[in-house]
Amino acid sequence: MPGPALESFFFDDVHYAIARDAARVARERMAPIRDRFESGAADEDEAARAFTRELGAAGLLDLCVPEDFGGRFPLVDLRALCVVREALAYESGFADTCFVLQGLGGYPMALPHVRDGSEPTALSKEWLPRVARGEAISAFAVTEPEAGSDLAACSTRARREGDQWILNGEKTFISNAGVADFFTVLARTSELPGAKGLSMIFVPASTPGVRVERFRVIAPHPIGKVIFHEARVPVANLLDAEGGGMRLALSNLDLFRTSVGAAACGFARRALDDSIARVKTRSQFGKPLSEQQLTRAALAEMATDLEAARLLVYRAAAAQDRGASRLTSAVSMAKLFATEAAQRIVDRAVQLHGGLGVVHGTTVERLYRDVRALRIYEGTTEIQKLVIAKGLLEI
Repeated sequence: MPGPALESFFFDDVHYAIARDAARVARERMAPIRDRFESGAADEDEAARAFTRELGAAGLLDLCVPEDFGGRFPLVDLRALCVVREALAYESGFADTCFVLQGLGGYPMALPHVRDGSEPTALSKEWLPRVARGEAISAFAVTEPEAGSDLAACSTRARREGDQWILNGEKTFISNAGVADFFTVLARTSELPGAKGLSMIFVPASTPGVRVERFRVIAPHPIGKVIFHEARVPVANLLDAEGGGMRLALSNLDLFRTSVGAAACGFARRALDDSIARVKTRSQFGKPLSEQQLTRAALAEMATDLEAARLLVYRAAAAQDRGASRLTSAVSMAKLFATEAAQRIVDRAVQLHGGLGVVHGTTVERLYRDVRALRIYEGTTEIQKLVIAKGLLEI
């Protein structure tokens, strides 16, 4: 939950209430699903559906869509997303992923309405309330084998024939592949070069010609390739003006990128808490580890890293919610520092746990696997550094 250092600067009372509710939901409703999954009583797909269903039933997914589509706030409140992600990540990285993907995959349908005040489309009115209730699972399909950090290199194509788009191509590292009910897909709809030729298209997962190939990653959740072969969808499934796909994709990522740092803080806070408990009960050389100077130095560094990360994350989130301009560097700093700091904190937690830290199934071992991807997805550490430097050089 937000601590005293953040109180005066970034939060309103509503955010504290949401944080308390999210912590309770994470502890009481997410942890049991996590335990069933980790015991082998549920597979990845069952766990993903259960997490999403429970998040919807608990009233947290209505934070992922605007009020016009069944959401809690007129616009998506980033501070609310962040406190929920921090609370969920503290208990389960899998639950956190299921939460944010409802926003990441669904929000592109709402963005044109939010940005321009245009009339909501039939698609958004049909699907987004279901996303907010946890009844429909979403996925954001932009990454390709040769288009990760460089989305303008997207090669998936959508050609128009009459009143249909026909998609061909391959997306990869798509979370929720195999369980999603729909994909928001970045595809090339014209021969214009680079980003100018890209559009965003809504594709139901049940569309003939859509095929999923799953693979495993170190922190389990449904993920894989999504392959399109002559997959036909109505022309009305275009989510913005033709050629507006890159703007839509980047606007979506700009909103949710800061929340990656919040998830990192959740992992880091759990690692710190578990480390404190461990060193108080484990003795070496005739006294508890907590009385060893190097242990105390490690804890101090972990706590300082965590507090700095949380300040950067919630500063960026508050600024975005309050409509500040020129936020690109602040968002990149938050994502960069929080994810790198969380990696350091979790790594130190494993060290403080000794051999137990690498035993499969222990909390810090799970955190070690969970935290690693955060330095890659939604903009790698290296890309964030380039963004920050570009902002400095343009001042």
